[in-house]
Amino acid sequence: MAPKAHLFARRRRAAISNAPRILYPRVKLPQPPPDGAKETPMTADAPITQDMLTIPRKLPEEGRRNLIGMTRDELRAALIAAGTPEKQAKMRTGQIWQWVYFWGVRDFGAMTNLSKAYRAFLEENFTIAVPEIVSRSVSADGTRKYLLRIAGGHEVEAVYIPEEGRGTLCVSSQVGCTLTCSFCHTGTQRLVRNLTPGEIVGQLMVARDDLGEWPERGRPRPETRLVSNLVLMGMGEPLYNFDNVRDAMKIVMDGEGLSLSRKRITLSTSGVVPEIAKTAEEIGCLLAVSFHATTDAVRDKLVPINRKWNIETLLEALRAYPRLSNSERITFEYVMLNGVNDSDEDARRLVRLIAGIPAKINLIPFNEWPGAPYERSDWERIESFADIVHKAGYASPIRTPRGEDIMAACGQLKSASERARKARRGVESGA
Repeated sequence: MAPKAHLFARRRRAAISNAPRILYPRVKLPQPPPDGAKETPMTADAPITQDMLTIPRKLPEEGRRNLIGMTRDELRAALIAAGTPEKQAKMRTGQIWQWVYFWGVRDFGAMTNLSKAYRAFLEENFTIAVPEIVSRSVSADGTRKYLLRIAGGHEVEAVYIPEEGRGTLCVSSQVGCTLTCSFCHTGTQRLVRNLTPGEIVGQLMVARDDLGEWPERGRPRPETRLVSNLVLMGMGEPLYNFDNVRDAMKIVMDGEGLSLSRKRITLSTSGVVPEIAKTAEEIGCLLAVSFHATTDAVRDKLVPINRKWNIETLLEALRAYPRLSNSERITFEYVMLNGVNDSDEDARRLVRLIAGIPAKINLIPFNEWPGAPYERSDWERIESFADIVHKAGYASPIRTPRGEDIMAACGQLKSASERARKARRGVESGA
């Protein structure tokens, strides 16, 4: 095995061996009534069939509200507004919530602990719709990239990265991006709009559809989840879409549904300083920062938001982060760019800058894309950088590139429609 491949493999084995098991929660499950019986309370043995998991291939219809993305309070209010008696609304909310988010059911007719009349009422007033898979690419290393179509015909990408004992889903928060980070492929795509809570949650639901991870009665449930971790590191800046991201994560973390722990969710920001403390207070997930440089001059070029909130201002906000502790360290993401930010002096300056902040440094070999203005640092340079950071007392894992052959690696996401438009413009202009 080549030295570089050997080191990647060794680091990956070490990460896998330390990966904890992610167990499914114990919750009360819906039970259908016997034939001809009235509605029954929710108990533990709902017969789920594959027919109930039918994935709609259309976006929400006019006049019907999509339940995906509503918080519990919003769902209850929507049911009341549509005609559900207020005294029943809390119970109905719990029943529907578990069918949709625990079982993954998309057909109101399959919610068999509800009366036929109430199921018809739901069908008339609501829909259960997730983003449509336009294409799915599978890498040689098992990484899956989904091109998803959302309302308005817009497209976003999500990536599933499998590892032994765990699986991470990288989701998008915006169509395009406004930050124009010079090393990031997504940054070359203009910002179109923010994603709704339903479009963010829907990415997780689509991945679970594709992986066949929804529970099925009569089959043993594996102890380890296929999607055990979620990272907001896809297209867009999550903190420029704070309210929708927050509401989506409330749904994802709800213990009677999708039930991902807050410590299994990481939000990555380029440094939107006013929203950083709110992330801890209103979401409570782990925080990652796209840092990438140790001087303002270099970071201004790589991460232009630095011109608004420079390194000193950003670090002050991180030192005051409400959840900061040794058990909930901040992750500094640092892409390794040949001759730009990868010197030994950069490494020493980095550890001086973050002194006193419980942190780890994720070193990311640059993932190249067509027309990229940078090159990946060579392996020896990355190792030297990592060694300096490690000796200063910080964990400095080097991220193993995943999904490069399908343009699914960190910094490579960009919707296929946008790539096609760019190509057409190039042909028309004679470029």
